[in-house]
Amino acid sequence: MKNLLPKLWIFVAAVLFLPLLNASEYEYYSWKPDNYGRNPQCMDIPEDLRLCFNVGYKQMLLPNLLEHETIAEVKQQAGSWVPLVHKACHPGTQVLLCSLFAPVCLDRPLYPCRWLCEAVRDSCTPIMEAFGFPWPEMLNCDKFPEGDVCIAMNTTNSDDMDTAGVSSVCPPCDNEMNTDVILEHMCASEFAIKTKIKEVKIDNLDRKIILQKRRKPVKLGTLKKQELKKLVLYLKNGADCPCQQLENLGNNYLIMGRWVGTQYILTGIHKWDKSSKEFKKALKKLKSHKCPTYEALFK
Repeated sequence: MKNLLPKLWIFVAAVLFLPLLNASEYEYYSWKPDNYGRNPQCMDIPEDLRLCFNVGYKQMLLPNLLEHETIAEVKQQAGSWVPLVHKACHPGTQVLLCSLFAPVCLDRPLYPCRWLCEAVRDSCTPIMEAFGFPWPEMLNCDKFPEGDVCIAMNTTNSDDMDTAGVSSVCPPCDNEMNTDVILEHMCASEFAIKTKIKEVKIDNLDRKIILQKRRKPVKLGTLKKQELKKLVLYLKNGADCPCQQLENLGNNYLIMGRWVGTQYILTGIHKWDKSSKEFKKALKKLKSHKCPTYEALFK
């Protein structure tokens, strides 16, 4: 996984914890005493825990701060958040998530600072909403400490990095021809089709996408064939952000979407390019690829 975080420093509130730290990219403040749960174990962060491998320390505690008791459960739940880290909506996203999914090995729980949670929430919520997901209750920032010892980013670096790496492109229009990116878009979607775009209209803060009549299903999911014929998609909050694909209406596209509220929203759009090895590889994997369970996390 690409390292999207700036270098951070460690500060320890009490010398007592210095020998226990294995991290090099965190800043530590105080915490409220609590328990990790029964029989906490310190273990190496496995390489296939993509969200937190190489996050800045090598070992984590189980059960974690989200009450996951097995590493299999951690991997399954944490996988849903990898795409958000890739979007680079805030440099502290991985710090926040890994402090909960893979807490550093200490003898007491150390929660993220409330201000860090709020900063990540405010920066990343628009990205999540673009894919039809609200900020989840499991990350309710009000339950994290304000002044006690907590995990934070180094403020000097984070101020400099707040906008670094953040693209102004509409999130579903990220057209990187990469198998993992395409599959990540698919995992945030309910269906995928091959089609051309007839017309794009501005509809308040959204863009309304009217498709050509010829629509070939790639993966219908919950979408019925009758619904496919009438399908109109909306790019949420996409009236002003760039989307190159919606300006080139002559091409065939792999279009992905899902039903949110009263609309079908666009969750991914990639040029249908069979000359691309990455695209062909993604198409092969689409039907058999096992996605993380987004619904369980974001409802």
